[in-house]
Amino acid sequence: MDLQELIMKLSEQDAELFLDLMWALQYFVNQRLNILADVSSLANYTKCSAKEKHKVRMALYGDKTLIDAFVQENPQNFSKDSLAIVSNWKNYIKGDFQIERFLKRYAVLIKNDEVYGVLGLYQGLEELIHRSHLPLHIQTVLLPFKGTIVYDGLFQTFNITFGGGIKQRLKETYLRAKQNQRIIESLEPVQRGSQRKQPAKAMKQWKPELRKLADTAGKLRAGSKDPAIYSPAFRLVKASIEFVQLAVLDSTDVDSMYTALKKVERALRKSSTVFNRQDYR
Repeated sequence: MDLQELIMKLSEQDAELFLDLMWALQYFVNQRLNILADVSSLANYTKCSAKEKHKVRMALYGDKTLIDAFVQENPQNFSKDSLAIVSNWKNYIKGDFQIERFLKRYAVLIKNDEVYGVLGLYQGLEELIHRSHLPLHIQTVLLPFKGTIVYDGLFQTFNITFGGGIKQRLKETYLRAKQNQRIIESLEPVQRGSQRKQPAKAMKQWKPELRKLADTAGKLRAGSKDPAIYSPAFRLVKASIEFVQLAVLDSTDVDSMYTALKKVERALRKSSTVFNRQDYR
């Protein structure tokens, strides 16, 4: 078993705990609502088909008070810690998702503009779905479990072909979430709320080096006898350093960064034009 398999799913012990809790909860719902009338024990319920369990599952997610009732009555005598896990399942996310990619830590699922890092149970999702099928449209339910996100054991796939534009949009949604540290890795209220406020790490102070670069770049001057490419290349260097200074030293000034970036783009276009006109024979 390699590192990726170890990370992308729960430990066997946790997977067993999850299913023990889930089947007990669903059996409780079945007994309360009499959905599968012939099921008379928890052991019998665990042997039901996925299609039969789906009926109970949908009833469960249609009424969160059933979770509260289960926790209060505790018919299977679970520990307080186990009941706390079940209680947190009221924070479930249900509906349509796109599996965009598999990472070493988890599978990346996207719902609208939200990006979730999801673990498998006994098997990682990458063991059930080949990478060549991604992105893949699925319906499932995401649940919190011990500070992570898992799916509830059942998911439905759809044979939908994504065009290049949608694939690129999903990729950009993931990359934007990654860059801004917005990948949701827990559905527990406290942890989810703190995910986007990571403690600030001490960063290297680049101001002295950037000042030296700017001073050196300021001395760059193309003479009348120099090759034509010198002038736009020097402007590109100066514009790039200006943009870097703003990005590193004052990244909150978005308007100024945008203006500086446009100067870089103009200098790059000019350099490209001169380069393409040049006869290098």
